[in-house]
Formats: sequence, structure tokens, C-alpha cells
Amino acid sequence: MSIKRHIPNAITCCNLFSGCIACVMAFKGAFDLAMLFIVLGAVFDFFDGMVARLLHVSSPLGVQMDSLADDVTFGLAPATIVFCYMHDALYYPHYLGVFAEILPYAAFLIAVFSACRLAKFNVDKRQTNTFIGLPTPANALFWSSLITGAGHWIFNLNAGWLLLLGLIILFSYFLVSEIPMFSLKFKNLSWESNKIRYIFIIVSAPMLALGYLAPVFIITWYLLLSIILHIRTPKA
Repeated sequence: MSIKRHIPNAITCCNLFSGCIACVMAFKGAFDLAMLFIVLGAVFDFFDGMVARLLHVSSPLGVQMDSLADDVTFGLAPATIVFCYMHDALYYPHYLGVFAEILPYAAFLIAVFSACRLAKFNVDKRQTNTFIGLPTPANALFWSSLITGAGHWIFNLNAGWLLLLGLIILFSYFLVSEIPMFSLKFKNLSWESNKIRYIFIIVSAPMLALGYLAPVFIITWYLLLSIILHIRTPKA
């Protein structure tokens, strides 16, 4: 039995393991650690596919494992972060009454629509050089960054709950939308072939100085640039 064919799946399991720990950290209120393990899961997610291609050991089993791991790390984990924040830390006005107890569960729409996004990706043959809809790792980084870096600011808003509910609905739509979103894969280093990628990286680089909030601004910039390109691209 060849050991090398199991290496990519082992890396995928590390992604899943990281996602499970991220969920535990979220329940403990350690949102910064939860974000750290989501980032770690994203690193494993990047390397499992790359290693599978390098070793020429891609398999249908690996594809299914990858999707299951991704929905935990990039679906359930960020949903748990948002749920715990909305349930334990967020202020609700008195007029919401019993709805204040129900609203936090809307966070799990993030996990539901992430699963839909991953299933769609597995059967959609168009998504080779570009994405259709927001990739789940980007969505997970947005949410973990938002709660970790801006949780205190949202708490001080009179309608912080409404902001989060609106963002949950908006980003759930982005996950399963038909909006083409560019990939960061470089086939060569020429400016002409990669102009959009270079513009994205150049504008994003200074945002890294924002610390925990950097992914919020970088992913928002990614979405805006993708939408602008979609609007300007002639329809067939």
C-alpha cells in the first residue's frame, strides 16, 4: 500500500481538526484563537490540493473529504463565532422581546450556505480559472475578522444586531450567487495577463497594517473589484 496517496487526505484531516478547535474556541469566547485556527485550516486547505497534484494522487474520496472539512472550518466555525457573539455579547433593545433569543441562530445560515457553495463548486465545471460566488475561506475570514476586530464597535451601535443580520443575509447570497470572482492563481507573471490580480494585491498590501480587521477590508475590496468586473464585462 502506497503511503503517499494518503498524504493529501491527512492534510485535509488537519484542516478539519483545525476547524473543530476553532468551534471550541468560539464557544469559549476566544474569538482571536478561533480566527487563528480558521487561518491555520486555510493553510492546510491550500496545501492538500497542491500536494495531491504534485504527487498525482487526486481521488474522488479526497474531493469529498475536502468539502466536508471545508464546511466545518469555513462554514460551521465562523457561524459559531457569530452565534456566540450574538448570543453572549451583543446588546438587543427591549422591544425585540423573545426574538432576541432567536436572532443569534440566524448565524448558522453561514454554515448552511457554505455547504451549498461547496456542493455547487463540486458539480460546477465552470469554476476552473475563476470562482462563481464567494469562496468559503474568504467568507470565513471575513466573519472571524469582523467579530474579533470590530466586536466592541458593533456592541456600541444601537442597531448592531441589525447590521449583523443584514451582513449574514448579504454574504449568504454572495456564497451562492452567480457573480464571477477572480482567482489569485498566476499562470505567468505578465502584467497584461494578471492586471486585476496585481491591482488587488497592490491595494490590499497596506490593509495588512489593520491587524485583525485586515481580512474585512481585503475581502470587501475583493468583492467590490469582482462586482465591478462583472458589471463591465460584456454579456454574451
